[in-house]
Amino acid sequence: MGDTNARKYHLATELVYIDSEAVKDNYNAASVPIYQTATFKQQNADGSGGEYDYSRSGNPTRTAVESHIAKIMRAERAFVVSTGMTALDVILRLVKTGQEIIAGDDLYGGTNRLLTYVSQYSGVKVHNVDTTEVARVEERLDPVKTRLVLLESPTNPLIKIADIRTIADRVHKVCPSALVVVDNTMMSPYLQNTLEYGADIEYHSGTKYLSGHHDLMAGVIGCRAAQVAEQIYFVINASGSGLGPFDSWLLLRGVKTLGIRMEKQQSNAILVADFLEAQGLKVHYPGLKSNAQYELHRSLSSGPGAVLSFETGDVALSERIVEGARLWGISVSFGCVNSLISMPCKMSHASIPVEVRKQRRLPEDLIRLCVGIEHPDDLIGDLANALGKAGVELKGELRK
Repeated sequence: MGDTNARKYHLATELVYIDSEAVKDNYNAASVPIYQTATFKQQNADGSGGEYDYSRSGNPTRTAVESHIAKIMRAERAFVVSTGMTALDVILRLVKTGQEIIAGDDLYGGTNRLLTYVSQYSGVKVHNVDTTEVARVEERLDPVKTRLVLLESPTNPLIKIADIRTIADRVHKVCPSALVVVDNTMMSPYLQNTLEYGADIEYHSGTKYLSGHHDLMAGVIGCRAAQVAEQIYFVINASGSGLGPFDSWLLLRGVKTLGIRMEKQQSNAILVADFLEAQGLKVHYPGLKSNAQYELHRSLSSGPGAVLSFETGDVALSERIVEGARLWGISVSFGCVNSLISMPCKMSHASIPVEVRKQRRLPEDLIRLCVGIEHPDDLIGDLANALGKAGVELKGELRK
């Protein structure tokens, strides 16, 4: 389906340009049609004679978005499924009882929950390590047992950076049969292509940046090699987890505006991060030159993205700030055109036990910001108002 050399134009153009061969349409529609059908008529009694037979196995609208996303991700093949967590669940089906997974110690709460389930009920050992230190990953590599190395970069919610390129190289040398898997949701294919750095599988919650409007749920899986892609497709077809036609169409529509949305959200995020740092708050964001991993992130990505977090030093103070914001909606997700604010330890990461959060040094007072496309002065003004009402003494003058 995909081709790592398929791009002909700049990525911003490729996001909008749909290859005509991606879907066969007799009417040459300007927008990919929605094939809202469960089954397809065949020409022969043995069930042959058609490219599609049943939408669980394949659907023209789904094919169109998968082909388009494979091009953007530079994947051999891409797949779309019902949610981001479904994407991870499909990938984890490649791990057998007795094998091991190495994962980060700063992970999305839902990822941690699913890995915990796998470790408790599937006989799979999960090692949580600080993936910002390559040595910590290397210590857990086992040529026989290691099956997956699961990375986030930036991590969620502490926005830490993993050296994907170096880790992938080490893993493949020590454990040739292991797969390096990267949750690239936070960066999106617009800012970072982990398959180019040696990852075997890159996945996304399509609910986030790829959609951009929080009007659908979807998961995306991109594979670097055909053999892995065939294994992934088998699981999707067998389990019936493929994305439906209408949501496939919505996802394809969202992807077309990814470039312009991400550019605006990122530029806003840089201004917001600068403002918060100027207030003396501890800000986690790779777009700040004060960030120790600033150069590493620049070597992996074309931008810092639009998600950041900061610490206040006081849980009650953080609660007042979050509840005092007006433009920033209190929500667990990110990637939407609307700006969102949350306290991960009470929301998206609340499923991680308190003692585990403490062990992994996840601050209870942490506030996560997911920056949207609103005017930056309004976003910063609203934050300043929330900070001031919460009792933070503001420094400097706001832009007018």
